[in-house]
Amino acid sequence: MADTKRKYITSEELRAHNKPGDLWISIQGKVYDVSNWVKDHPGGDVPLLNLAGQDVTDAFIAYHPGSTWHYLDKFFNGYYLRDFAVTELSNDYRRLVNEFNKMGMFDKKGHGTICNFICIAIMFAVCVFGVIWSDSLSVHLGCAMLLGLAWILSAYLGHDSGHYVIMSSRGFNKLAQLITGNCLTGISIAWWKWTHNAHHISCNSLDHDPDLQHIPVLAVSAKLFNNITSHFYGRKLVFDPLARFLISYQHWTFYPVTIVARINLYLQTFLLLFSKRNVPDRALNIMGIAVFWTWFPLLLSCLPNWTERILFLLASFSVTSLQHVQFCLNHFSANVYIGKPHGNDWFEKQTSGTIDISCSSWMDWIFGGLQFQLEHHLFPRLPRCHLRKVAPIVRDVCKKHNLPYRSLSFWDANVSTISTLRTAALQARDLTNPAPKNLLWEAVNTHG
Repeated sequence: MADTKRKYITSEELRAHNKPGDLWISIQGKVYDVSNWVKDHPGGDVPLLNLAGQDVTDAFIAYHPGSTWHYLDKFFNGYYLRDFAVTELSNDYRRLVNEFNKMGMFDKKGHGTICNFICIAIMFAVCVFGVIWSDSLSVHLGCAMLLGLAWILSAYLGHDSGHYVIMSSRGFNKLAQLITGNCLTGISIAWWKWTHNAHHISCNSLDHDPDLQHIPVLAVSAKLFNNITSHFYGRKLVFDPLARFLISYQHWTFYPVTIVARINLYLQTFLLLFSKRNVPDRALNIMGIAVFWTWFPLLLSCLPNWTERILFLLASFSVTSLQHVQFCLNHFSANVYIGKPHGNDWFEKQTSGTIDISCSSWMDWIFGGLQFQLEHHLFPRLPRCHLRKVAPIVRDVCKKHNLPYRSLSFWDANVSTISTLRTAALQARDLTNPAPKNLLWEAVNTHG
């Protein structure tokens, strides 16, 4: 009798509420109006806008602990989804989340955080001591490499603290984010959250995932040559003559680009923090960046000349390029698509857009657990110390549902990525010069 009093809408009717000011979502078949919540959403507005007008149960489960479910009640608009259905794969995924939760895996974070903080502190101390008290170029370059390694470990801590609470309270967790991100690396945690949440929700969507939008320098697919619109940046990704030229040789320039990629991250940080966007904790983020741009130039000024300062930068950036390369290996040669993500093909989209890197357990520290990229994408709140344990379980679910589970060696992942970049590069050359002008051009541009 009570069921007859319920108000229902269809999935098609729900899809009509998919824009700012009129934004509805469904979770477990109940419909919620989050139009006014977008600006206050801790994960930013992008995830809600990308999933607007859909049932988003799996995505919600992936990102939110059970303690957040009661907050949904205030957004319930009285409607239920008439054609709500759960696939067998979604049932398996939700069962895994529930089992991991019962085992306390989301709360057991291990001792990695304190060990990493200690390692980072020691590395920074040794780096500063070596730069100030030694006149040796080799010592200075060694300090630069040590600093680069400290930046890598610091970035992993910032990443972890952005996905789940690694400290004793949310206040200390925010402090850890600002220290590991803004103060130590010069990269804003606000910028990271903005882009990274969009990346997780829209994994490998060419027009929604910012981690694949590197025009004019890199392109993983010829679909990016069509001047598609980035729904993340709100502008066209223009494939102009400069982009054609740079992308034509991207399989050669990929590794050098990753060395200087950090400069772009600094630039993106400033562009966001001083933009008109609603940036959470803008003042704290700017203060953290000010700390970095105080100590880092001072450290460089302790070096005897500009030659050593440039070499110091190149050495430290070269080490951090290993991390940039790793992030690219996890996604560049995976499947891509154009369009908005869907909330309840969560498992399928993550398996399609990610690649794991197989390595021995003693290498987990240098990969930050993110060599288990698929496991991390499926369970972003799961502490990295558990990712290796759940990998066989995820592999079995993929096998059961005939989904790809790709785990490549570091070498094979590099080969696959370069092959993907080379394929796009040759396609870009065809657009630039559909007919070779001479034998030299043909030799260079056909065989790369």
